[in-house]
Amino acid sequence: MALGFEPVSGRVTVQDGVYQQLRHALMVGSFDPAQVLTIASLAEAFGTSNMPVREALRRLAAENALEISQNGSACVPVVTRARLDDLCRARVAVEGLAAELGAPRLTTSDITTLQQITADQQAIGRNGSIYELIAKNQQFHFTIYRASGSDVLFQLIETLWLRFGPYMRLLSNHVAPLMRAGTMEPSGRHTAIIAALKDRDFPRAREEVVADIRSTQETLRAICPDVPEPRPVEFAGFGKAS
Repeated sequence: MALGFEPVSGRVTVQDGVYQQLRHALMVGSFDPAQVLTIASLAEAFGTSNMPVREALRRLAAENALEISQNGSACVPVVTRARLDDLCRARVAVEGLAAELGAPRLTTSDITTLQQITADQQAIGRNGSIYELIAKNQQFHFTIYRASGSDVLFQLIETLWLRFGPYMRLLSNHVAPLMRAGTMEPSGRHTAIIAALKDRDFPRAREEVVADIRSTQETLRAICPDVPEPRPVEFAGFGKAS
């Protein structure tokens, strides 16, 4: 898969630019579970030296988004049902609270933004990229969570979504053909959330956010392995671990 990383510009430090792009790519499921990422291949993709890539990988490993091997290459964590359930329990608790706090603070303009995101999702679901759809899904949820006014909650949510990235990749591989065939609605839960917000029924809005998380969990449990699958040595497009 071509990841489309952009050369890091002078507007940000090289290190931060590499980190932010990698972080976003992981969060929206751009990498396969267990995928090996080498420093050399990433440095080539970003057009940088090895140093900023090495530091970005170290920071992401500290957030439990990657695992660093002894030779310095990074691995995307494997997926298991047990880890999925653990992450979803945390997501329900933290995101449910953020939705509870954020829903009453959303303005009419915010709700209009959520409606536009949902319309974009429906259009993308018909003829766009699954990764664009996942990015829109993140934009939708984060609009609600930011309204909570809690920096602590939002930082926790970002970390949980970062660790959930491999599961989003698994989900995208599953739902992409269904959406292309027109047999899956990409934004049904979001429509229900918006309806609750427009009715000013904030407890229902929280319930719909939680239901969205649990629905994703149920879909993933059906396709997620009970135990980790063997980790491949290398992946196309990233070269061999050195």
